[in-house]
Amino acid sequence: MKVEFTPPGRHKSLTSFRKELARVAPELSCDAELEGRGGPLGKPLEAFGTTLSNRFAIHPMEGWDGNVDGTPSELTLARWRNFGVSGAALIWGGEAFAVQADGRANPNQLWLNPAADVAAGMAALRNALDEGRRDSSVEDRFVAGLQLTHSGRFARPTAAGPAPRIAHHHPILDGRLGLDAQTPLLTDGELEGIGVNYVRAAEHAQAAGFDFVDVKACHGYLMHELLAARTRPGPYGGSFEGRTRLFRRIVAGIRRDCPGLGIATRVSIADVIPFTKDAESGRGTPASDAEGLPYQHGFGVDPEQPCTFALEEPFLFLELCRELGLREISITAGSPYTCPHLQRPATYPPSDGYLPPADPLIDVARHLSLVRACKRAFPELVFVGAGYTYFQDYLLHVAQHELRAGHVDLVGLGRMVLSYPTLPADALNGLVPARKRICRTFSDCTTAPRHGLVSGCYPLDPRYKALPEAAEVRRIKDALAGRSAKRDDA
Repeated sequence: MKVEFTPPGRHKSLTSFRKELARVAPELSCDAELEGRGGPLGKPLEAFGTTLSNRFAIHPMEGWDGNVDGTPSELTLARWRNFGVSGAALIWGGEAFAVQADGRANPNQLWLNPAADVAAGMAALRNALDEGRRDSSVEDRFVAGLQLTHSGRFARPTAAGPAPRIAHHHPILDGRLGLDAQTPLLTDGELEGIGVNYVRAAEHAQAAGFDFVDVKACHGYLMHELLAARTRPGPYGGSFEGRTRLFRRIVAGIRRDCPGLGIATRVSIADVIPFTKDAESGRGTPASDAEGLPYQHGFGVDPEQPCTFALEEPFLFLELCRELGLREISITAGSPYTCPHLQRPATYPPSDGYLPPADPLIDVARHLSLVRACKRAFPELVFVGAGYTYFQDYLLHVAQHELRAGHVDLVGLGRMVLSYPTLPADALNGLVPARKRICRTFSDCTTAPRHGLVSGCYPLDPRYKALPEAAEVRRIKDALAGRSAKRDDA
């Protein structure tokens, strides 16, 4: 695949990267010198009722590697140990934990299985974090949460394939999944039952020693889809009040049954119309909507220009969070299923993806700009930002600048800690980052699960390099490269 832009890692100096940043995303900047623990990255922060010792957060990441009964496997626990080793002061969610069987995004997702020892499984996750922190060069305590989810439209709970549970009909996404107007929606009663299971899962998380739960409202999954359910009839759709009703019920239930447990949310604060792969160029392009404009099916989307953000309703949601006592918010955008170039900017797409429609730095800048806008509007809330991994060698320089300027409160890391789990600790200790461990966004961690394999960093993590699945991932990529070459020669 020919790369039509210059990824950050190809710049051999900070000066060169800063020039490229000024050209492609002039609204961003970065610091020239890193300051370690004594600078913005190591500045304490009040959050979740305690003092965090640094400004690093670890995003939740599914490994598609749980046991068939929904409990963690050794691969799952190894990843959580690495989260502890990282030295990050905040472990945001760690893993997306499904609240019931039909809400799993894959057959190996952790879930609230009444036939399994859920308490022991959750305790094992929490203990893995503690084990990792004991081996870390950063000994400070950390705050840990568990992300609770129902995958809704993107549910795939068995090897038989997708089994979507939808909150409303979507003219583009229904077609992609083979749904039609007669496909039933989740009933109000089913939504309420799902809400009850969120609360039950939160009870287990609190008993296992987690400090908070994340009521996940991002990336196209159920709680995020409900935020856009304008065409859904009844009490859980239509108005903003209706579309947030289940979220409010879940928060109230956790407050009632789990006194003292923190509650937070990771939200796709803005989105765009779904994208598709252009047959000729292979690039992502906006899908055509048979209904035309205004586009009614997104949250944080300008209905007249659906590739553009609109933050009026997202700010209403943040105001609701503030009213509900949710002070800590993790900000993301889009969905890996509908607009991966926005949700997870990358140099190289996964096997089922498309080439970036523009330089990924542009979409990274959109992530950072969204958090800046949220922080300006709600300075009293604590915001975790996303999109930093794509900066690669210069991640810390940009992150330090954003923190120093007060644009964000915590720097969230996802893919980067799969390949380089000790990056936060190294940064706080003033060490030069290990260049050979830096994520280059090869997207193997997405290509693998798209083909039923466990997710991990196959190019850079020795554990995953040694797995038999590594050869299969290489075969998949080689086959894809062969098809691309034939198309280019045509």
